[in-house]
Amino acid sequence: MLYNVRSLGLSGVSGYEVSAECDLSNGLPAFEIVGLPDTAVREARERVRAAIKNCGFDFPVSRITVNLAPANRRKAGTVYDLPILVGILAAGGQIRPLNPGAAFVGELSLSGALRPVAGMLPMALAAAASGIAELYVPADSAPEATLAGNLTVYPVENVAALVGHLRGEAPLTPAAPWTPAPSDLAGPDFADVKGQDNVKRALEIAAAGGHNVLMSGPPGSGKSMLARRLPGILPDMTRREALESTNIHSVLGLTSRELPMLVRRPFRTPHHTISVMGLSGGGSPPRPGEISLAHNGVLFLDELPEFGKETLEVLRQPLEDGRVQISRVTGTEVFPARFMLVCAMNPCKCGWHGYGGRCRCSEAEVERYRNRLSGPLLDRIDLHVEVPPLNFEELSGRSAPAETSAEIKVRVNRARAVQAARFGPGGPACNAHMGPRELSRCCELDRAGTALMKGAFTRIGLTARSYDRILRVARTIADLDGAESIAVDHLAEAVQYRENGCIRR
Repeated sequence: MLYNVRSLGLSGVSGYEVSAECDLSNGLPAFEIVGLPDTAVREARERVRAAIKNCGFDFPVSRITVNLAPANRRKAGTVYDLPILVGILAAGGQIRPLNPGAAFVGELSLSGALRPVAGMLPMALAAAASGIAELYVPADSAPEATLAGNLTVYPVENVAALVGHLRGEAPLTPAAPWTPAPSDLAGPDFADVKGQDNVKRALEIAAAGGHNVLMSGPPGSGKSMLARRLPGILPDMTRREALESTNIHSVLGLTSRELPMLVRRPFRTPHHTISVMGLSGGGSPPRPGEISLAHNGVLFLDELPEFGKETLEVLRQPLEDGRVQISRVTGTEVFPARFMLVCAMNPCKCGWHGYGGRCRCSEAEVERYRNRLSGPLLDRIDLHVEVPPLNFEELSGRSAPAETSAEIKVRVNRARAVQAARFGPGGPACNAHMGPRELSRCCELDRAGTALMKGAFTRIGLTARSYDRILRVARTIADLDGAESIAVDHLAEAVQYRENGCIRR
């Protein structure tokens, strides 16, 4: 007897529908899975066989053939264990016919218990788009599946509970839609940072316009501490952004039953020993890297010159396009990678060049250390900020209380609201993403501004890219001030972030 069970699979960070066609026929006992399965899928035979027997059901003594359609797409992972088991039980008449709108996803243990699977959210979204009405998933994956909406999600603890539900003996209770708790939204606060008002101002501008930042200063000046508080002043993610980011984390198994969806913007801090593939993504099949995990959030690279040169150079194209394309023999995948790049570095190898005569490096060593960063990469960073060491008064708490992240965020949200109204629903998300058309329309300079930019262009040696980036930063500063046009003081502040001397090449 032939029975078809609906299921789902993963391709990159997207889901698609899969049909598990289970056929029981006469002949010598055998169990074959076809449809381009990988090793994990082929091993489902033993997991399914043991789960059926250990749960007290009869495993058919016949020739079993399972085809995972579409057969021309490679199937990977353990998500097909449950649909294969359900198909065998239905084909053997041990459960009654299924609802045509039901789909099954899950990994089996030998005892029949269900284990959570990676990529539940993109598969649930694909299920909703395919018209599937009921989705049966492992109980630990159910909160994530409910995020897709328009689905009745049934959490399944084990095979016995599922069969009892399908036979109508002990119905399962659908999972309630997951909602975050208030404590999930808390994060580090700028009020903890003493001094460094100039750096806080630069980070506020970066948050308001989505700009990239490079901080340079001696050890202990607070670069990492400041960077970790940047997500706290970024605008809250929209539901669309949260689902996009959660999709990527879900595929890599970084979500959990307690926190199935990202509620704060991602903040990724890869170590400087990370490989090119770890940063950009890769493998076979291709999987997202750190720049995709930082999508809609912040990618923080501490000790920037310590990263490999080839590793840093892969950032250039994603910083421009907001996506990364991974091409392998087995296929090509495009992963989203729209992130804010925040970097920190010391001025030299020992960290003290230019601060109090403590530096032990020669000028040649300082130059060699800074030359690890290429001009094209630095050209894509909008704000270059110097982070000086703190004095005793600032450290001892005698200065005025610092602003909280909530206070700064109010100004950032106000500036982002101005940008959203200016660009409209189909335009750029923020000033940093403006294209040539938006630049010419929104960043016109008066005569004084043109003269200032002409002088800066010659004095600093700007490229066409850095020229445009200064205009974008100036537009953000004007938005923070509530100004309709870019004034000379806005432009001057934007220029000083490009020529403040934190990178002297």
